[in-house]
Amino acid sequence: MEIYKLTSHELSVKLNEKAFTHTDVVAAIESRIKSIDPKVKAYVRFNGFAGQNELPAGIPVSIKDNICTKGVLTECCSKILQGFNPPYNATVIDKLSGAGFMALPVKTNMDEFAFGSSTENSCFGRTNNPWDTDCVPGGSSGGSAAAVAADEAIMALGSDTGGSIRQPASFCGVVGMKPTYGRVSRYGLIAFASSLDQIGPITKDTRDSAILLNAISGYDPLDSTSVNAEVPDYTKSLTGDIKGIKVGIPKEYFVSGIDPEIKNIIEEAVNKLRAIGAANKEVSLPHTEYAVPVYYIIATAEASSNLARFDGVQYGWRSNGPEGLIDLYKRTREEGFGEEAKRRIILGTFALSHGYYDAYYLRALKVRTLIKNDFDNVFKEFDCIVTPTSPTAAFKAGEKTTDPLKMYLSDIFTISANLAGIPAISIPCGFTKAGLPVGLQILAKPFDEGLLLRIAHAYEQNTPWHKMRPEI
Repeated sequence: MEIYKLTSHELSVKLNEKAFTHTDVVAAIESRIKSIDPKVKAYVRFNGFAGQNELPAGIPVSIKDNICTKGVLTECCSKILQGFNPPYNATVIDKLSGAGFMALPVKTNMDEFAFGSSTENSCFGRTNNPWDTDCVPGGSSGGSAAAVAADEAIMALGSDTGGSIRQPASFCGVVGMKPTYGRVSRYGLIAFASSLDQIGPITKDTRDSAILLNAISGYDPLDSTSVNAEVPDYTKSLTGDIKGIKVGIPKEYFVSGIDPEIKNIIEEAVNKLRAIGAANKEVSLPHTEYAVPVYYIIATAEASSNLARFDGVQYGWRSNGPEGLIDLYKRTREEGFGEEAKRRIILGTFALSHGYYDAYYLRALKVRTLIKNDFDNVFKEFDCIVTPTSPTAAFKAGEKTTDPLKMYLSDIFTISANLAGIPAISIPCGFTKAGLPVGLQILAKPFDEGLLLRIAHAYEQNTPWHKMRPEI
């Protein structure tokens, strides 16, 4: 088998056996990217790995363009951050190095500042889904998911604010996990919505997800939201045994609007879980209908605040020939931000403005608490919740770009996990008649990532879906 097709745990065995070297691994990935990426466009600013013999030893990990890597351009796929070369590493980058991994010196494509569900909002152009290049890979971590699916990456890191790891993982037929808020340091992640953002792994199988989560988890004093809690060895959760696990199936996730084909595939996946030992029962998450409006009020408000720093003064794009300081701000932001970024800044600024703060933002925070309480109540009786990751499979490029509200509804099944701060994982569970992957989402109580991986791994060991790769 070609080196680039291997998982990280398979690579580790081969490297220990001295079947090949770390340099061989990097060379294989570089060759694969050169061959395939003109079709997929998962990476940005790729000019090969110059001086790869000088790269540190370690299994390579591809990094989303909003995670700072010292000495490597990190621009959030936005013109306004053009030329930003971080003088420091994100904590996850240092953790990777300390755990025997190597962050590749090239970034994966994404929606600008993680604003999107399709990776069509990048200043570098859209990424294509390797299963059907006329379709989107999902977003905003579409570059990372597409790279893993197309074997242009052994594994990758993405960020998840409302489903931005799980939804592209579903669309591309790979494994994507959003850890509990606070489990993985956000230091060095260029912020979208600070109370929702979380870095997580995108991998070819659940064992790799456990391995990568081991590497990046843990307390970080540089991140005020980092939780000082013990990190277990997640690979020990991969027992294959889920007998007695109680699975809740929320009725609110199987309503009109979900593709009937997706619904049938998810029901088959639930039947498989039951066949291998789990017990399932319908449950209710009554405030689910409010998740989308609550999310887009809170997320845009926090984005408006976080993006105020991009003004043409300290770093990134600066407009030429301004007539004064205020004109510099206006023109820099007009020229530097894309349409979706501007839309979210305007929405968020409105929600925070005098006279509307109480009516929108404060009310959204109160309903967010109700959504979290819904999960807490279910987890008193059930070990996990199982849902579709997305109401549809990957859609055609351009299909939803003219209707932002239709695009926002792509996140309907994933955003609640971010609002509640709980962990969630998407795993491949089948294909549509058109040959597009479908993802199964599993959610658990805070800091129960081990249980998620245990269930996902047991399902994976009894199905073939995670082994399938696109022919491209």
